[in-house]
Amino acid sequence: MPFINERLEANRETLARSRADSGPVRVSRFRFEPDAVMERLRANLVGQEHALAAMESMLVRVKADIGDENRPLAVYLFLGPTGVGKTETVRLIAEAIHGRRDALCRVDMNTLAQEHYAAALTGAPPGYVGSKEGHSLFDLDKVQGSFSKPGIVLFDEIEKASKEVVRALLNVLDTGRLVFPSGNREIDFRNTLIFMTSNAGALAAENHHRRFQQGWRRWLGLSPGEVGRVQDAALRDHFDPEFLNRIDQILTFNHLSENWLDALLDIELAGLNRRLARKKAVLTVSDGLRESLCAGYDSRYGAREMLRTFRQRLEPELARALLAHPEAEQFAADIENGEIKVRQYVE
Repeated sequence: MPFINERLEANRETLARSRADSGPVRVSRFRFEPDAVMERLRANLVGQEHALAAMESMLVRVKADIGDENRPLAVYLFLGPTGVGKTETVRLIAEAIHGRRDALCRVDMNTLAQEHYAAALTGAPPGYVGSKEGHSLFDLDKVQGSFSKPGIVLFDEIEKASKEVVRALLNVLDTGRLVFPSGNREIDFRNTLIFMTSNAGALAAENHHRRFQQGWRRWLGLSPGEVGRVQDAALRDHFDPEFLNRIDQILTFNHLSENWLDALLDIELAGLNRRLARKKAVLTVSDGLRESLCAGYDSRYGAREMLRTFRQRLEPELARALLAHPEAEQFAADIENGEIKVRQYVE
């Protein structure tokens, strides 16, 4: 029983500190530092200051351990177009707290588009095959975490799940418990950070924004509040009020405009060089190539557009250079006549 053992150990440490000092010591049971988590988030995400500020507030509240004991630690819904960092935010939090990006229970909700798929979450009803075994998509260890570290669950693209599947989650979001229909099993989410992502409303907001960029409408201007109202209306058309009312906060992630291209490029290059470090190599990129990599960027696809550009244009040439010069440790990339060239760097 690792959870109980950790709790007993933490209690012993707290008691020892209290006796050593003149007064009681207030020690959090959670062994993660919000500042360290936020440092990782801010180093890998751009253009989402509002969402990051909300994450910082959430992490501080969880660290202080002052939440309702009969609810999940946090329930957040991330809205916004593809490629802006919604899923990446959750993976980075998992990496910062648990040391691994995959230390979370991710449920791909677009695979649960039919009503009968609710059994994949809650288990089969009595009398059906598998009802006694209590099979579920949830990974218990990743859901429940430990006494010193919260579990993390991600319901990705939740708008694509059937209404019955979403309704099956209502009790999870409200009381932190999922009781199987068979009655012989329960999953506890009260030590869990629950995140959901959705594109609901993103397309409506984008179409509304584009209408105001064309013809006579562009002279009227478009306030952020108006875009928010369009997205909010689309969200409430898609989800029941009972579901939305169980969410702590709904955060809208911004489009990644061209203003963020340099920062986005720096993040992708840093990630590439971290991977190259395992090969004992490093890559530098010329200013001309930076401009070429950023050219033709489509904000509809966000960071994934930049990643595709790397994989299609830069990485094949880099791979050829690595294979041609297995002893080299430094490489330089440039653009020549529209073609990327990667060479061994010689001072």
